[in-house]
Amino acid sequence: MVLYVKCCPRSDSRTDKLATALLETLGDYYEVLDIVQENLLPLDRDTLIMREAFIEQSNYSYPIFDYAKQFAFADTIVIAAPYWDLSFPAALKSYIENIYVTGLVSKYNENGAPIGLCKAKKLYYVTTSGGPYNPDFSYGYIDKLATEYFGIDETELIYVDMLDIDGYDANKIIEDKIKEIKER
Repeated sequence: MVLYVKCCPRSDSRTDKLATALLETLGDYYEVLDIVQENLLPLDRDTLIMREAFIEQSNYSYPIFDYAKQFAFADTIVIAAPYWDLSFPAALKSYIENIYVTGLVSKYNENGAPIGLCKAKKLYYVTTSGGPYNPDFSYGYIDKLATEYFGIDETELIYVDMLDIDGYDANKIIEDKIKEIKER
């Protein structure tokens, strides 16, 4: 199963357009998780206490673990998030907090080194930027989590930038990238 983690708050999202083109190349079936619509909240003290108690018991049957299980069991993951303020929307960070569950997406060996437990072999990170894009503060973070903590073998960045800069034709940039994606 391909999991599409959509973090595109705008209804006419350019990032979503690129991700949709990619999803069309990956097969007929994918599951959409629109994390903006899910309205995930950052973990608070009470939620952490409850979650830690369940993790200590290796009891992952509660709904609080549903997002982590969905992520851990996906074959391929596509994350789409626009580049905002040198990063990604806060909803994506809240999602990461909610899925980072020891025993589902990763565990630690006797030396404290992380061992990824996710089934996915590849994660795609799709983004767009109105100005110049620096992957260090968005894709770089996701790449390290995926490969060093979640056990996902490969990540790929798909992006376009300069979409809101005078002299650049945003529609043409998007159309050209969609064509490139579909020709893969």
